[in-house]
Parts: sequence; C-alpha cells; structure tokens
Amino acid sequence: MPNIVFMGTPDFSVPILKDLHEAHGVDLVVSQPDKPVGRKRVMTPPKVAAAAEVLGIKVFQPDDIKEQSAVEVLKEAAPDIIVTAAYGQILSKELLELPKYGAINVHASLLPKFRGGAPIHHALLAGEKTTGITIMYMAEGLDSGDIIAQSAIDIKDEDDTGILHDKLSMLGSELLLDTLPAIFEERNNKTEQNHAEATYSPNISKADELLDFNRTAVEVFNHIRGLSPFPGAYTMLGGKRFKLYGAKLTGKKTNRPAGEILTNDEDGISVATADEAVLITEVQLAGKKKTAANDFGRNRQDLTGTVLG
Repeated sequence: MPNIVFMGTPDFSVPILKDLHEAHGVDLVVSQPDKPVGRKRVMTPPKVAAAAEVLGIKVFQPDDIKEQSAVEVLKEAAPDIIVTAAYGQILSKELLELPKYGAINVHASLLPKFRGGAPIHHALLAGEKTTGITIMYMAEGLDSGDIIAQSAIDIKDEDDTGILHDKLSMLGSELLLDTLPAIFEERNNKTEQNHAEATYSPNISKADELLDFNRTAVEVFNHIRGLSPFPGAYTMLGGKRFKLYGAKLTGKKTNRPAGEILTNDEDGISVATADEAVLITEVQLAGKKKTAANDFGRNRQDLTGTVLG
C-alpha cells in the first residue's frame, strides 16, 4: 500500500479523509493548529484533526508548513503521495516534489473557475448554474496546477452553501477514490489549466456579508443563500443586525422602495428589491436565536412597511 499523507482542516475534508483511510490507509494527517472557539475561547482542534484522532491516525499541526522543521517531519513520513483538501496553507516546492506520485488537491470548483479559499460561497454568489470538483496536481501558485479529473453537478434553487458543501464533499471523496488507481499506476491524464480564464474566490470578508436590496431579486437571493448557513448575510432592523438565512424568489414585480417589507404572514417576510419581491424564510435578530421568518413575524404586524437597511 502507498504511504499517504492527508492534509485538511474543516468539515468539508472529513468524509474525504474517512473514505481515503478506509480504501487505502492514511499514515499521517496534517491539519491547522487548534484555535479558541466560542465565548469561553476553548482551544478546539480542527474537524479533520479530531476525526484523525478517532481513526487512530497520527496528527501533525504545524503553524507554518513551509518552516524547515515542518518540512523535516514530512520528509520523515516519506509519503508516496500527499492528498490535500481545504488544508489552508500553500506547500513549498520542496514539499510538492517530495512524494513519488506527487501532491494532489481536491478542490470544490471546476477550475480554473473559483481558485481560492471560498469556492462554494462564490459559485452561489455569482449565480452559477453548475459547479463541481477538480482533482489537480498542486503547484506553487494558488490552485493553478494541472487538472487530473473533474466532475460537475447542477446547482439547484434550493441549494445554499451548506447543502452544496455537503454534496461537493461527497463528490470529492468519490472522484478522489476513482482517480487514485490511475495515479498509482502512473497512467492518469493531466491537462494544463487555461490560466486566462481563471477567476478567484477569496475568503468571505465582513463587508461581503452586508445585503444591498437595491440589487435585483436574483442577486439578493443568491447573496442570502451564498452565505447560508455561514457566515450569514445581514441587513439592519430597528438599529440591530438582522441576519437572513433563507430566501425564495417570488417572481412578483414591485415598484416599492428597495428593502421595504411588503408582507408579513405565514409564508414569511417578503421584501422589495430593485425589481421583484424576495420572500425571506429564516432570520436571526442580533441577540436572538435563528428562527423561521413566519415565527419571527408573528405578532409583529408593525413590520409591514418597515424599510430594512
């Protein structure tokens, strides 16, 4: 069996690690360092590190994978292949050239589209109709290596980042396991990316979270689902941050001011945009729990006519 080092950090990578370990055995897991979580700032391991501990796999969590001390640990592990999935650090040329079969990455987009750390969010924000998984050789540039294999899926109206995340994690695991035999037998194909067509998906910033109802209904809808369930798109209601986690397109034209609440009933809270009403289905007011919009709006008849923002 080949000696496999797996590098990953968030929950996206966990199913990929588990399936890879079951199929081929993983000898070492490299993940990001533990971080303080929650109001009490409890030091908590990344999801991949925690999963590796349960699986009985040795875990290495360097602050910087490029530091020579970290490189030495990887050299000692003597990997035949390095498999990464949302690890969060760029590998040095020395590490990329270390394994016999190379270093490969499971990336949650159809490269060269959406290189970077938040491809699932940005595919939805951009209103893409399809996305997928790319298995690629890693290079020194950001997600710029040769493509080994790709698999596409349609993006449905009911998909948000959480739903699409889970679909792509499963697809990534399947495609990786389908692709590895050809890599180990050194008969796999590889195709250089068209770098002129590259687009980027940087991590979501605080500024990205603010909703603008002056945009079209489709754009507002994509913004809400593109940031749901994390970190959440927000507007302002009564001077408080008002997060919106669920939305539906209504197709109902409106000429009311953008951001005005048009209706508040059992269906949810409908809000005017630049062209049509958007129905909000899940919300969270600052200091309160996330709730269905119709529950939030119950006994709040004063909401109708209020302008969000």
